[in-house]
Amino acid sequence: MEHLEVYTLVISFLFFLVVGVPVAYSVGLASMLTILVNIDQMPAYTTIAQRMATGLDSFSLLAIPFFILAGQIMNQGGIAHRLIAFAKALVGSFPGGLAYVNIIGAMLFGAISGSAMAAVSAIGGTLGPRMEKEGYEKSYSAAVNIASSTTGLVIPPSNILIVYSLASGGVSIAALFLAGYIPGILMGFALMLVAFVYAKIKNYPRGEKSTIKTLLSTFIHAFPSLMMLVVVIGGIVVGIFTATEASGIAVLYTFLLALIYKELTFEKIRSIAVSSVGTTAVVALLIACSMSMSWVMAYADIPQAVTAGLLSISDNPIIILLLINILLLCVGIFMDMTPAVLIFTPIFLPVVTSIGIDPVHFGIIMVMNLCIGLCTPPVGSVLFVGIGVAGISLEKVIKPLVPLFIAMIIVLFLVTYIPQLSLFLPQLFE
Repeated sequence: MEHLEVYTLVISFLFFLVVGVPVAYSVGLASMLTILVNIDQMPAYTTIAQRMATGLDSFSLLAIPFFILAGQIMNQGGIAHRLIAFAKALVGSFPGGLAYVNIIGAMLFGAISGSAMAAVSAIGGTLGPRMEKEGYEKSYSAAVNIASSTTGLVIPPSNILIVYSLASGGVSIAALFLAGYIPGILMGFALMLVAFVYAKIKNYPRGEKSTIKTLLSTFIHAFPSLMMLVVVIGGIVVGIFTATEASGIAVLYTFLLALIYKELTFEKIRSIAVSSVGTTAVVALLIACSMSMSWVMAYADIPQAVTAGLLSISDNPIIILLLINILLLCVGIFMDMTPAVLIFTPIFLPVVTSIGIDPVHFGIIMVMNLCIGLCTPPVGSVLFVGIGVAGISLEKVIKPLVPLFIAMIIVLFLVTYIPQLSLFLPQLFE
């Protein structure tokens, strides 16, 4: 019967995905069919409903809609172009400098908004036409925008790290936020290195060198936005407020900032509210259905079976982490980030903890893997938003994306096998 449950779960889930059923419904339906193997209809329906409701009954999850709302306010409140202006003043005079501007702008905006989708649309929509006008290939500028937009999911505050905290059974959100800084910045630097090589090969132009006055002026304009990171993360680390309370403060801070910038209208506020509610509803449904699947997997002893299977191959942490990285990279190709974290954290976390891997370290590894998946077809949401913003076909953007993928994977393996890259800051602030 245990094998029947596993086969039912895997086959039904894959079937629903293949026929085009949305991921959340695929997860929920597969969970229901699996539990029906052993339980009568009414108890099965009741159990799944209870597990879905229980999955959302978490105070820490309140941070997600607030951070989503803060990100939407930033996206429409005049913050993106101020960050881009500051990044351009910093690095725009280097050869191929607009690519660096794109990467730094995406890192800053993605980190502050906590959304790769917001970063790829805001930064790409602003910088894409400018890069094309100055002689950059459209496919290259789109590829840089797509790859760099995912760095903000590693650099806090990050909704996906909150989801991982829930799925892992309560790993400290503050520790996860601190752990994301160095890996996220490393990923950004790796992308800039690729941009440097590309600029040398293509002989891309330099921008005008910024004066001290321009640099200071753009910094002053961007400073209030940058301070949100200090306020939110600093408050969590020092213990002034929790991550959930910090999300509310982030909304208030960004709203006041947008009012000061005088770029919020009534129509924009309405659009922000509707968009935030829609995104929150999608995320909540994914979390509810995925938590029911996590319970079904635990009921069928799937995590224990996976742990035993992987450890039967090897008990060497290097080999186990290599296998898990490969599996997660494959998962990221076919599944969006939130359900992947909720489904596979309960499966892989017991494996890595059994070989001495810190759960905080593994959380960063998992998120970095799935960030790469956001840029890959056929499901990569950031990839398709990026090519839509750039107005270019998928086939043309794949070639310039490949070296950026390689750079991201190299950083992933550095973070995987050098734990202190993730754990240094959390241990420093213990």
